[in-house]
Amino acid sequence: MGVPSTQASNAILYLTYGAFLLRLLHSSILHHQMMRMVAILFTLMWGTQSVSSEAEKYPLGSGILFTYPEIATIAGVQGVLVYALSSSLPLLVFGFLGPIIRRKCPEGFVLTEWTRQRYGAVAGLFLSVCTLITIFLYMVSELSAMQQIVTALTGLDGLAAIVVECVVTTIYTSLGGFKVSFITDNIQGAMVLGLIILGVITVGVETHIQKPLIDESGFLKPSLLGWQLIYILPVAILTNDFFISGFWMRTFASRTDKDLWIGTSLATVGVLIILTLVGVSGLLAAWSGAWPLADAEDGYLAFFLLLGQLPAWVVGIILVMTVSLSTAAFDSLQSALVSTGSNDLFHNKLNIWVIRLLVVVLIVPVIVVALKSPDILQIFLISDLVSAAVVPVLVIGLSEKCYWWRGFDFVVGSLGGIFTVFLFGLVYYDGDVHLASKLLILEGGLYAGDWSAFAGAFVAAPFGGLLWGFGACGLRLATLYVIARVRGHRFDALDKPIPSVREQADTYEEREAERVLERPGDKAIYGKFF
Repeated sequence: MGVPSTQASNAILYLTYGAFLLRLLHSSILHHQMMRMVAILFTLMWGTQSVSSEAEKYPLGSGILFTYPEIATIAGVQGVLVYALSSSLPLLVFGFLGPIIRRKCPEGFVLTEWTRQRYGAVAGLFLSVCTLITIFLYMVSELSAMQQIVTALTGLDGLAAIVVECVVTTIYTSLGGFKVSFITDNIQGAMVLGLIILGVITVGVETHIQKPLIDESGFLKPSLLGWQLIYILPVAILTNDFFISGFWMRTFASRTDKDLWIGTSLATVGVLIILTLVGVSGLLAAWSGAWPLADAEDGYLAFFLLLGQLPAWVVGIILVMTVSLSTAAFDSLQSALVSTGSNDLFHNKLNIWVIRLLVVVLIVPVIVVALKSPDILQIFLISDLVSAAVVPVLVIGLSEKCYWWRGFDFVVGSLGGIFTVFLFGLVYYDGDVHLASKLLILEGGLYAGDWSAFAGAFVAAPFGGLLWGFGACGLRLATLYVIARVRGHRFDALDKPIPSVREQADTYEEREAERVLERPGDKAIYGKFF
């Protein structure tokens, strides 16, 4: 493999981190953001992002260099296409649901704001915890991926690199807030584009396909797993996107609903192309012999085994781009974690220095867990499983016809969906509690070769959650009816709330124009847990 020398590798890594730090410290001072809290910063940016900026702000971390080539080595062309489509098409949901949620919660900037308004404080806190756990897991996966990338490309211990990355991002996000993250998103987009262009050119020149390996791999044929992924991946990725605060922040920041829709459409096309090309590297690694077909356990390294055929200078450039990509993705997650926690848990009442201290403190457990969690895909799957149970019962409240749906139904349904996975595991594994518990964290992975992940996790979680939710709703209504009859009160649990004038407006401009027409009596009766 064309590996740069130890001195060159260290120089590339730390000069790149230093350049990031100097550039973004300059941006922080230039924009006078040192005394603003992250959440307040973003709130002030509400409605200011145009189409061009919106299309650029869907982060792609370095973890894609592991997971997408790996799916190619397991499910072939079918797996690559399904994974790329499942990752890109859900972005369109933000263009569709974004205007609805912005209309219902015009003062919000993350999904938990609408949840609190619709379902009450308890439900809002529950979703906040789920969101924070998801962001935490994404941060872990990003650092874990970066550590493995440094080791694979340079042979160095990746621990020092991720520690430096955390220090750098902590400094400039603490000073510059979320607005600095918008700057790094532009750098990230340029690095992704450069990585793809360089990769396509160099791999096309240096890689030589061995035709016998194409037939031997069987990657051009459909498989059982490939068909299962057509259901699993859209459910997992679509629901999990709801937990990524950065997506909702950018959704609320769009200037108009039209800009939001165009921006998400452009982002969908761009992400589809990028992820497909990254996934194809797994196919090329197998067909060129860089990745041995018999080495199923190391399929996640297919991209880097393919790089082994390239000169050292190309690997050096790719290392610079990967460091930039990882840093930009990590600071977005870091800012989202702090701003979500500050807003949802403390209502933006914490002192700025406490916020900065929290940024530093939260990094420690992220690094510790990242060092102990080399399986990046499993990290994603855990958060996917939780979101698959929570989101279906959450979005019921978006429908005006389901005004009777309450926070109690949402929370019980969400927890019930996760519990259903455990119940399925008990049946599937003949009462083995240990194996049923492992199914909750998908320890066997997504590609176990049986029906445990398909039916046990991504069918049981959403449908079980809906059954528990409707059961909780029926029990709640029956209880309230009995209480009303005993106390001699009118049963009002099914009374339809009166929507506000602004909620009836079709566009953001109309909502702003009609803001002055609202009367206190027009406010919808939302926020009830029971």
